[in-house]
Amino acid sequence: MKNRAIAEMFGRIADALEMKGELPFRVNAYRKASRVIQDLREDIEDIWKEGRLRDIPGIGEGMAQKIEQFLSTGSMDKYEEVVREVSPDLIELLGIQGLGPRTLFMAQQKLNVRNLDDLSRVIENGSLEALPGMGAKKVENIRKGMQLFLASMERISLGVALPVAEEMIERLRKTTGVTRISMAGSLRRYKETVGDIDVLCEGKTGGDIIQKFTTLPGVVRVLASGETKGSVLVEGGTQVDLRVVEPDSFGSALQYFTGSKAHNIRLREMAKKRGLKISEYGVFRGTEKVGGRDEEDIYSAVGLPLIPPELREDWGEIEAAMEGRLPELVSSADMRGDFHVHSSYSDGSDSIASIAEKAAAMGYSFVAICDHSKTARYAGGMNKDTLLAQMEEIRSVNSGLKGFRVLAGIEVDIMADGRLDFSDEILGKLDVVVASVHSGFKQRVTERILAAMKNPHVDIIGHPTGRLISRREGYEVDLERVMRGAAETGTALEINAYYDRMDLSDLNCRKAKELGVSLAIGTDAHHLEQLEFAKFGLGVARRGWLEKRDLLNTFTLNQLAKRMAPKSRR
Repeated sequence: MKNRAIAEMFGRIADALEMKGELPFRVNAYRKASRVIQDLREDIEDIWKEGRLRDIPGIGEGMAQKIEQFLSTGSMDKYEEVVREVSPDLIELLGIQGLGPRTLFMAQQKLNVRNLDDLSRVIENGSLEALPGMGAKKVENIRKGMQLFLASMERISLGVALPVAEEMIERLRKTTGVTRISMAGSLRRYKETVGDIDVLCEGKTGGDIIQKFTTLPGVVRVLASGETKGSVLVEGGTQVDLRVVEPDSFGSALQYFTGSKAHNIRLREMAKKRGLKISEYGVFRGTEKVGGRDEEDIYSAVGLPLIPPELREDWGEIEAAMEGRLPELVSSADMRGDFHVHSSYSDGSDSIASIAEKAAAMGYSFVAICDHSKTARYAGGMNKDTLLAQMEEIRSVNSGLKGFRVLAGIEVDIMADGRLDFSDEILGKLDVVVASVHSGFKQRVTERILAAMKNPHVDIIGHPTGRLISRREGYEVDLERVMRGAAETGTALEINAYYDRMDLSDLNCRKAKELGVSLAIGTDAHHLEQLEFAKFGLGVARRGWLEKRDLLNTFTLNQLAKRMAPKSRR
């Protein structure tokens, strides 16, 4: 949780510097540090105490000193300086799609816009539209972006909530000795955003467990503390709720509080027809309790197999279970590799050798290095010579590996006219080609993607809708046409596992599966810790009813070699 606090501070510093017109390299240094620290799996305080801050990619002497100051004093001079100059309320508005730093700075200077209420005022009274370079269309886009921004503020990203929940659960295990403990609610169902964090555990001494919960490291405020329920705010402002239940009710409580509401209503209706009653306390026939210790008790009581949490949305899973059609969902044990990783050749932090070492340690048999192509100058995009040099290094790394292979790839830009950023001659030398739209979001995106998929060397379309969950809806794209084009050309669509993308979404994954389209999880990792983002992509895949055969990540190297051959030779 200290990681999150420092990451947010560095992110705000970057935003403030950008608004003030600082040089891009200074802004990007803080953004990179923020991203790296947010995704660390270790507690940064432990790293600091062990003298390893400078071992973190992107953390130089200056950044390390700022981290040390915060961890030792609770404050950071640089952060306090920028907050005095640019208020946090104003910086927060940079999360609104269509409202860039220059526009926001002009609105502050000319219209005294300092917070969300001020922005709403200048939109409604027409003064924002009157600023130089604005106009009705731009203001309408900002209005739509503000609506999305307000909606996202009410929810917590899965990528933020899950690490907090895992940390709290681990600390509870150590301090209380509880054996059965689990996250619940929409977090357990792996929804892309959650309202708050629900945790459930079994125990006979609820009051003692709740007391220890409210005094865990990272708790900044106790909202409620009772004999069976507790609620706290942790660093970063996230709410965590804990409920302690009797051991013989743990399964029924876990099922009940996992939801969804629509799924649970269907189960209760089925139970009623069998003369049963289902509640958080168990399964009852009259006054007799006939189940509840395990989740399986609830489903077997109504004649169903256990339905995985990710499917519990009343999207047809109950009918599928009744008819024996539940999918055998892809699992982490099925994952053999990652199709989208950036190295230090573009805007990543790490060497190819270290990425290979990390991926192999995760149990993978391959990882695809897909750095940016030359048009993506903002991300250190590679030219032809750099790409060829990278391919040579990959060959060298592979020569020293056994049972693991680094795939030479590229994330190639799809240009405004549908052409790709490299020639077929170059693309034909690569193992994996991921083609992505990074600009011109309103410029014939559907046609550009369809044209890219016809290229014999394009294997995967990256982040197909271009959405960012917290700030933009994505491209103007006809996704059904894209899916049908993918099916016709044998092109896979990416599940970009970065938690603010999760693109494709769960429902779109299910649609793609129905149309016979293959999917490929890519973490879009920019440093080693982000390779762990695969679990977010896997959550999307499971919510999308995907099975092992639907994901290229489950293929062996021999199967991949056939699948990734130029389309004309497949």
